[in-house]
Amino acid sequence: MFELTEKVALVTGAKQGMGRTHALALAKQGAKVVVTDINESECTLVVEEIKTNGGEAVCFKMDVSNFQEVNQIFDEVIKQFGRLDILVNNAGIYVSKPALEITGEEWDKIIDINLKGQFLCAQRAAKEMAKNKWGRIINIASVASGQVGIGIVGGAHYTASKGGIIGMTETLAIEWAPFGINVNAIGPGMIDTPMVSAAQIPEDAMKAMLAQVPLKRVGKPEEVSAMVVFLASEEASYITGATFYVDGGWLAA
Repeated sequence: MFELTEKVALVTGAKQGMGRTHALALAKQGAKVVVTDINESECTLVVEEIKTNGGEAVCFKMDVSNFQEVNQIFDEVIKQFGRLDILVNNAGIYVSKPALEITGEEWDKIIDINLKGQFLCAQRAAKEMAKNKWGRIINIASVASGQVGIGIVGGAHYTASKGGIIGMTETLAIEWAPFGINVNAIGPGMIDTPMVSAAQIPEDAMKAMLAQVPLKRVGKPEEVSAMVVFLASEEASYITGATFYVDGGWLAA
C-alpha cells in the first residue's frame, strides 16, 4: 500500500520542519522528490539525507510567490524527469502582529507566499499532471482557517491565507477532476516545527493551547507526513476537495 515508485513529487518549503519530513516520507515510499525552498543550501542537506537512505532527489531554489521563478523551476523539473505526479504545497510563513498594526506590505507578503504561492504552483503542476490524466495536489492549510477552525491572536493575515487555501482547494478539486487530478488540503494543529518555535509563544499561552488538545501533546511533523503520503497514493483515488485535520483532536474538543 501507498506505493509511489516512479512517481515524481515536488515539495515546496522543504528545507526544514514539515516540508523536510514530507520529502523524506515520499522518498521512502519510492517517489523521486524535488526539494524546493527559498534557501537552496539547506535544501541540499535534505537531498543528501534522501540519497543516504537510498532515494532519488534533487533540489532547486524557488520563491513560490514569483511567477517567473515558479515556471522556470517547473520547466527544469519536466526537462529532468519528464513528468510531475505529486505536488505538496507546504511553503508558508507566519509573523505574529496585532490586526490593528499590520501594514499593507506585511499583509501582502503573507498572502503572496501562503496563498498566491500555492495557487501558482498548483496551476503549473495541474498543467503537467493533466497530460498524464493523473495527479495529486496536497495543500497545507491549518486548524487556524475559519469555520470549524480556530482564530489566532496576532494572526489575522495568516488565518486569512490558510482559510483561502481551503476554499481554493475545494474549487480546484472540482475544476480539475476531469483531468484525473485530486486536490486536497491538510490542516495541521500544533506541530513541533521551527515555525512554531520562531513564533515564541509564551509558556502560559502554550499550556493553555495544549489544555485544549485531547492528546495533550504537540504533534510531530512525521505525523502530518503520514497523511501526505496517503493522499499522494493510489489508495486515496476517491478523495478530492477534502480537508483533513491532523491536530490531536483540538477541533473536536
